[in-house]
Amino acid sequence: MKRIATLLLLACAALANAQYVSEVWKADLGNGKYQNPIIYADYSDPDVCAGPDGFYMTASSFNCMPGLPILYSSDLVNWTIVGHALEVQVPEEHFNLPQHGNGVWAPAIRYHEGEFYIYWGDPDFGIYMVKTADPRGRWSKPVLVKAGKGLIDSSPLWDDDGRAWLAFAFAGSRRGMKSVVLISEMTPDGTEAIGLPRIIYDGHQENPTIEGTKLYKRNGYYYNFSPAGGVATGWQVVMRAEHPFGPWEARTVMAQGKSDVNGPHQGAWVHTTAGEDWFIHFQDVGPVGRIAHLNPMIWKEDGWPVIGVDEDGDGVGDPVRVYKKPAGLTSAVCTPQESDSFDSVELGKQWQFQGNVQPQWYFIEPGNGGRIRLFAADWTGEKLSLWDAPNLLLQKFPAPKFSATAEVTFHPKDKTVGERGGLVVMGMDYCALSFEQTAEGVVLTQRICQKADRKGTERLAASVPMQQTRAFLRVKVVDGNQCQFFYSLDGKKYMPFGEKFAAREGKWIGAKVGVYCTRTDWSNDSGYLDCESFVISK
Repeated sequence: MKRIATLLLLACAALANAQYVSEVWKADLGNGKYQNPIIYADYSDPDVCAGPDGFYMTASSFNCMPGLPILYSSDLVNWTIVGHALEVQVPEEHFNLPQHGNGVWAPAIRYHEGEFYIYWGDPDFGIYMVKTADPRGRWSKPVLVKAGKGLIDSSPLWDDDGRAWLAFAFAGSRRGMKSVVLISEMTPDGTEAIGLPRIIYDGHQENPTIEGTKLYKRNGYYYNFSPAGGVATGWQVVMRAEHPFGPWEARTVMAQGKSDVNGPHQGAWVHTTAGEDWFIHFQDVGPVGRIAHLNPMIWKEDGWPVIGVDEDGDGVGDPVRVYKKPAGLTSAVCTPQESDSFDSVELGKQWQFQGNVQPQWYFIEPGNGGRIRLFAADWTGEKLSLWDAPNLLLQKFPAPKFSATAEVTFHPKDKTVGERGGLVVMGMDYCALSFEQTAEGVVLTQRICQKADRKGTERLAASVPMQQTRAFLRVKVVDGNQCQFFYSLDGKKYMPFGEKFAAREGKWIGAKVGVYCTRTDWSNDSGYLDCESFVISK
């Protein structure tokens, strides 16, 4: 019995440490090369730093919770999600309900004196910071480093003389001004901005919409890596100065050029132990969101970098699609997690909700094959849409072509009319394939909402009475956003259901897919939807 128990423990440990490999996209080509994007999912405004055991990435999470995803890689190509730095977004009451497009904007992650720090700007409240000694564990509560409206895209730097600096930008939507970069001094512990911030660069003429600051120091010079030109069409700028307050020079070091990678910019410079330099940035591809790319980087003799491949020698690199992997770094092939059998008491790290997570939303039962129970604990109201529901269990689109299949069972409460649950593709337009409890019994429906972000209302696109409330619900996605829904009663024979649907991105994020359970009226108890598996496949 002891030997059997030991073998079971070893098997469990092996499963826990197993790396997930996507069926629909992976960057590692297995021949010493990689393909871009390294992550075909919406990790917008990525930033990366080197830690003692490898590289850690975070990205904008806006209102999605848990927030500030933490990804790990030992070779800059293969990445896995290891946690989140933000358990509760503050002010808590403000973010308990969906605040689409608000919250965490363009974070910066740094390793300093044995601790990891993340700074980000909330355009409505100011610049926050969290820190930890263990990036895979729990992070500190957010500290408001600088209060203010329209302060975004912050990046810290601890200087050689013990002083600390904070670069940031303005959000035009909140401040009434953009296209400038600012710097403020901080207390050495990085918890408070001090003194009057200064505008150190004005990009209105040559580099409009300059933002996304990333502050570094190299060979006595201060460098600020900042994108310009807008999300979908911009370019990467690097500024240089001998003092944080300037004067600063600026050069474009990467642009689309002759490549098919639009708007290559905003990200992180990484220097490896092999002496190589790399840059991780995003590309906006519409409904899938802002996906992560890895490009080679070199420093020229004049002290300026070039990102990508500069075939014409003009000092501006073009992004690469396929390239040799970073030297001296190794990793097993892995990708961010997608499919889930809910066989752990912890929620899978690929999942997020539309607001601060509440305990009454779900219960995970890992035994008997595993399942998650989603309670109809929040209600949207008859005239409201799922856009307003905080308790949708969602994950990012993982590729431009994939299928998502959820094995679900619907358990309405005492035939309570208005409860429903099922599979949803969420964005500024959304579509749900759901079981619903009506006065006539349970039906399977497809509901579509156009312009949900502008108070659009749902319409019933298809409906059929159901004798059983267990089914496999599936959506097939092609071309990045073209969706066809299906259902099966046995998991073998799938029947198309309802209309084709064109997914749209959310507010500053890509489209998402997942499961949900809601109700239209409040009562002292609720029904629920059980989901036994959620599978992303070809």
